[in-house]
Amino acid sequence: MNARKSVDVALKVFTALTLALAFVLTFTVSDYYIFNRISLTDGEDSFNALFVISQWIKKSGYLLLPLAAYYKKRSCSDIAKYVLPAFIIAGFFTYGNFFEITMLTESASPADKVYASINEFIPKLAVQILFFTAAGTELISCLLLFARDGFKVRAKSFAYLPCAILAVMPLNIFENFFDINDFDSNHFLWFKNFTVWHFEALFMLAVFTIGAYYVLRNQNGNTQRDFLSAAAITLLIQYHSKDSMVMGDGYNVYHTVFACIPLFICNIGVYVASLSVILRKRILYSISFFVHAAGALTVFFYFGKDEMSNYGIFCSYSILYFCLTHILLFALSVLPSALGHYKFRLKDCIVPLVYYCLVIVAASVASGIVSSASMDFSYDGYTLAEGEWLTPNYAFTQINPLPIPVYEIPFMIWKCEFNLLYLIILYLVYVGLFWIFTGAYYAFLGIRKKVIKPNAEDYRLEVIVSMPEQSAEAAFTDDDFNNRQ
Repeated sequence: MNARKSVDVALKVFTALTLALAFVLTFTVSDYYIFNRISLTDGEDSFNALFVISQWIKKSGYLLLPLAAYYKKRSCSDIAKYVLPAFIIAGFFTYGNFFEITMLTESASPADKVYASINEFIPKLAVQILFFTAAGTELISCLLLFARDGFKVRAKSFAYLPCAILAVMPLNIFENFFDINDFDSNHFLWFKNFTVWHFEALFMLAVFTIGAYYVLRNQNGNTQRDFLSAAAITLLIQYHSKDSMVMGDGYNVYHTVFACIPLFICNIGVYVASLSVILRKRILYSISFFVHAAGALTVFFYFGKDEMSNYGIFCSYSILYFCLTHILLFALSVLPSALGHYKFRLKDCIVPLVYYCLVIVAASVASGIVSSASMDFSYDGYTLAEGEWLTPNYAFTQINPLPIPVYEIPFMIWKCEFNLLYLIILYLVYVGLFWIFTGAYYAFLGIRKKVIKPNAEDYRLEVIVSMPEQSAEAAFTDDDFNNRQ
């Protein structure tokens, strides 16, 4: 193995290690707790602006480094080499009381102390080791980029820096400008179903997905895949911001680490959709398109129900997080098919149907175990009382989102009671929604074929989607298309 090859392998290893450590760090209260508590100097519950900014820029490395290491994107390499190290080093000297953050305060209620004791399962010393090790591996990754790509840099590369910074923006940063306690649920800015904010969220879903399609449709296959992979990495980074948020400030109605278990249907979809565009596997494409596109779209219509949500005002973390992650999830589920990387076939629904059945079963069992175990959770002599027990509601298995009550056929999972009939109906309703979405997809293709006259690009698309294992370049050349015309 020559030296260049060795450096490339080392770069990929250290990048992977950086991402793995960053993932573990999201399960600490402090990871995102700092971003809505910025001040010019350290305080009891505030953090030095320089440190906060350094951590924000450092997180952009979680997007830049994999694109540079695994996709060999020159612009990402240039930014990572010349921007990240300064901010990583700044974090070594400005962390202040970052490691002292705890929710186990004297003023907390007994129940809150129990929740905090659950959330702070990683000891302070371990947090410190993780923090400095992750920063060190990220710094080494940047140095390895110098060894692999040299010191030359293109000025135009830095035009992408603002994009990388915005992509990983801590969504709770806007909370530096308002106090959520100043707004009640009747305020105009409060997010509820069928308000102007709800329709704006639906509008942004359509604008982003359609806009991305029209921007990418004229790009070559490699550029399309690079964009989708970057969007997938961004989705994973933003998705895991919730880990820290639920343990610190809370997310929606959830406030313990158990809400981070990815058994909500869209949580699983984040991984499936992201891996589908990164690994380009048909089975992942089919699950993503058939299950998670419809799932993400459906949730947009009822996620502001009062009995299920407490999202706050439109620019609070919960609503921004929900909208961004679900918009990216929907786009990543449908764009591969729209761009011709994959064509859904009716027989492809078999695995997704079995997959979704297993999700319902696993979610029910996990919900029952967590709820039952929470009945015995205690701290400092206090045990959680009824009404304080955890109801994680994975895949809506505990709280009914349907507009009608369901006759009860009870069964027990440990100490927790479930309604068997409701779970069966829940499965069937979602399967129906999946088929409605798929039917709409085929209806659109039929109308498009009748209304729009096929051209060379349409023919190229038909070839690609019928031969998903091949790229456009591998399937036919431009001369072939011209001859076909």
